Amino acid sequence: MTSVEAFPPSMGLGSEHANGSNKTAAADGKLPSFDKIDSKIDGKMNGKHAEPNGKSNLSSSEPNGKSHLEPNGSSKTGTSKSSSGKTAPSSSLGARNPQDVIQRGIYKSNPLGTAAFIGLRALDPILQYKFLAGDWGTRLLSKLNISSIPLYDYLVETTTAAGTKSAIIRYLPLPRLILLLMSAGSSLKQIYWLLGLSREELTPAAAVEVSLFNTVINTLGSLLLLGTSTSASLSTPRITLPFSFNSTTGTSMSLPLPIAIGSIMYITGMAIETLTERTRKKFKDDDANEGKICREGLWNKARHINYGGYTLWRAGYALAAGGWVPALGVAAFHIWHFVSRSTVYMSEYMQSRYGDQWEKYKKDVPYLLIPGIY
Repeated sequence: MTSVEAFPPSMGLGSEHANGSNKTAAADGKLPSFDKIDSKIDGKMNGKHAEPNGKSNLSSSEPNGKSHLEPNGSSKTGTSKSSSGKTAPSSSLGARNPQDVIQRGIYKSNPLGTAAFIGLRALDPILQYKFLAGDWGTRLLSKLNISSIPLYDYLVETTTAAGTKSAIIRYLPLPRLILLLMSAGSSLKQIYWLLGLSREELTPAAAVEVSLFNTVINTLGSLLLLGTSTSASLSTPRITLPFSFNSTTGTSMSLPLPIAIGSIMYITGMAIETLTERTRKKFKDDDANEGKICREGLWNKARHINYGGYTLWRAGYALAAGGWVPALGVAAFHIWHFVSRSTVYMSEYMQSRYGDQWEKYKKDVPYLLIPGIY
């Protein structure tokens, strides 16, 4: 026979916890963002730099002297001709905004940058576990004079023929487990992007910038969930789940509506971002598509559909952590940032690579981030 008794943190058997966002503006106005890293281009340059006389210096070239280009964030073209047959001015090829984190057109690996990115992103779920299941969140919120939601330990007594055994077990509440899985999912997705989908160089500086940004945002999300005044876990209405999360206690489970909706947004956004990037890579890897802009699948619905997916899952993460207000704030911020910066950088690059073909693509696909909406 098994009996279970929950003890509050005041008895020394548990700990207290709590508060997220998706990006904070630095004092100088620069906005580090993974969206820049996720904005892989469909145009490859291989280090080709145009000279005033129209000739090219090749820092890294193909055996035949051609550079591979491709649309929407990565590319392949032996030439810079657009769909109309016109050649873009050689002086504009490979134009890159200096504020863009992506090394557009530099197709090579950077072992140090790759190692730094993988290591730092892999540490994030561990850090979030310390906040969500340990006492790091409680201590930090306490220093800020913010109350946090207690995390209970359970005394489990199991009676057998040999006697009674007792054990103290800590069960991570479902809302905290969901947020922890979101943290792990974002890390795995971004590492997969770097190793399996991206071709541009990721410098050590960019790796650190992007990783720290994501860790800060995810930590803010954890703290939002832990704070009594900000947690989505305390919101209503609640949805009763058809299963028991804790078979030992046998208690029925319910999930606040913001967390349920946020989870759906997160999964949907992750799927859109990942699948569209896979579609684009497959398109780029086909030599028959040299010099063409990827318009397959959802790329024919919105020009920067991967940014739309990113915005959706980031807003879902914030919704599951702190409810509607943080989610709206995160969504508004990302839409503003993508519209005013990331898509501008990308459009400049694509225009310089594809000329009239890019103009036609913009006319044929008028939506920027969200098909049928914007």
